[in-house]
Amino acid sequence: MLIFMKILLIIASVGLIAIVLLQKGKSAGLSGAISGGAEHLFGKQKARGLELFLSRATMGLAAAFFILSIVVAYVVKS
Repeated sequence: MLIFMKILLIIASVGLIAIVLLQKGKSAGLSGAISGGAEHLFGKQKARGLELFLSRATMGLAAAFFILSIVVAYVVKS
């Protein structure tokens, strides 16, 4: 069971790295770093298609990674 969870953790981490690398940058340079976050926060840019899928997949894989990390750490400790 522990080996299975470790394998799932490795798959989730590699998948998370791949999904993050597939996403394109929102803005370039220092001016994009300042204004880009505010535009994304207040919803001026709506994600559609592939961007929406990548953002949802990132959230799902990140949640799976955190949950699996906590579970594996608890099982190893026990």
